[in-house]
Amino acid sequence: MASKTGLTTRAARAAEAARGHGPGRPGRWLALSVLVLAVLLVAVDATVLGLATPFLSEDLRPSGTQLLWIGDIYSFVIAGLLVSMGALGDRIGRKRLLLIGAVAFGAVSVLNAYATSPGMMIVARALLGVAGATLMPATLALIRTLFHDPKERSLAIGVWGAAASAGAAVGPVVGGFLLEHFWWGSVFLINLPVMAVLVVVGARLLPESKNPAPGPWDLPGVLLSLVGIVGVVYAVKEAAAHGPGWDVAAAAVAGVTALVRFVRRQLRIRHPLLDMRLFAHRGFSGAVLADLLTILGLSGLVFFLSQYLQLVQGRGPLEAGLAELPAAVGAVVAGLLAGRAARRFSVRLVVAGGLAAVGLATGCLVVLSQHTGYPLLGAVLLVVGAGGGFSFTVTADVILTAVPGDQAGAASAVSETAYELGAALGIAVLGSIVTGVYRGFPAPAGVPDGATAAAHESLGGAVRVADGLPAHQGAELVAAAQEAFVHGLRIAAGAGAVVLLATSVVAWFLLRGQRLGDSPAESAADSPAGEVADGAREPERAAR
Repeated sequence: MASKTGLTTRAARAAEAARGHGPGRPGRWLALSVLVLAVLLVAVDATVLGLATPFLSEDLRPSGTQLLWIGDIYSFVIAGLLVSMGALGDRIGRKRLLLIGAVAFGAVSVLNAYATSPGMMIVARALLGVAGATLMPATLALIRTLFHDPKERSLAIGVWGAAASAGAAVGPVVGGFLLEHFWWGSVFLINLPVMAVLVVVGARLLPESKNPAPGPWDLPGVLLSLVGIVGVVYAVKEAAAHGPGWDVAAAAVAGVTALVRFVRRQLRIRHPLLDMRLFAHRGFSGAVLADLLTILGLSGLVFFLSQYLQLVQGRGPLEAGLAELPAAVGAVVAGLLAGRAARRFSVRLVVAGGLAAVGLATGCLVVLSQHTGYPLLGAVLLVVGAGGGFSFTVTADVILTAVPGDQAGAASAVSETAYELGAALGIAVLGSIVTGVYRGFPAPAGVPDGATAAAHESLGGAVRVADGLPAHQGAELVAAAQEAFVHGLRIAAGAGAVVLLATSVVAWFLLRGQRLGDSPAESAADSPAGEVADGAREPERAAR
């Protein structure tokens, strides 16, 4: 009798876990720390290259085109492969994909650090993008496996998002320190000890989970999504940097055509990489759209604000990185509180309210000047970080729980892809505003035409040109360039604020009635190695 009672109790707990309740896996919080390591590393790696670029350029001497590819190829490959890698994790196992990706990320980091030519560096950055694309979707999908209780899962997602925010903020600080004491390759070698810990500890603590009946990996779909996303992102970035041209038009047409064919194929085949019917779920599609538009409204401003701190206000790389820390502090604190706030009030109130706060804070930058004091900038960054932390944490939770467990990897990848597309569009749209206003500034009298043309290319170019001019001419040129840059930044801030406030309104309507933890029935894929299914069958075995 005691044996039968024990079996029944275990079965009840297993069934409770399968429905999304119950205590979850032992050691789940320690396992979460492993996933946080992966997220932190990818976020840091995405930010440190910008600081290392001047040192790398001096050593490898790339052409202007090669330098652009060194900077862009990583994000291009990640954006193009996220959905495919998320679907691959659903098929072969998310833990397996994460560990394979971590080993590859560490190995390719060495190749990046010791690259001896621009071509080798471009290839190494592309391979690093392939490895990076395996990490982010797998980490978020594994959170669903580890945490069955919706409240715990919301907190775990908050920790996950806080790690991403902290990594993006700490990246410039860590990179600045390393570059002041070591050679540029050191910014890649810091990946090795972190990845070693991730692999060793993750192999012991992380559970395996995958779709129990996944079907084959759709290789033609992988190629279509890669060509489509890379084509669109490339066209947007090139149009922003150099204006429209035949290469931009060709890339845009190829990208859009490939994406249309990808969607049609996914709707037609039996085992798609991405079930397009997920977008019929209002909560899922609303959360994805909110993420994309929010990043669109913020990314261009964040990109140019870094230049403002360094090239207009004269801060060094390390000081500029420290100046941006309030955004990370706000994001970390808000991310940890977001799930509780969404349950106490509502999902749409927290998301829409967070976005409205970000929009209003961004709007404050329309009064920006060359001499704006740090208290205003710090307050704006703190509010932007907090509002974004509330919004992104809750939308990630909605996206993850709005789909069956066996599609968690693909759904997580959609969230990350929206982020990448939003970043590309934001830098393109808002960046074109800043660039368009900046290039129209009048050069001081007597400045040679060649120097004027170089100064009109970028604010950094104006600073370099000024070093070769007489002192008074150089000072006048830099002052005019800084004023034009700040004027463009003010206009872009106003446009970004409008986008963010409009997104807040859209989120308010699309997320109506959405609650955290509302999801389709959890599948056996949410339970490692089918333990829930086995537990649920125990009473049957006992009866026999």
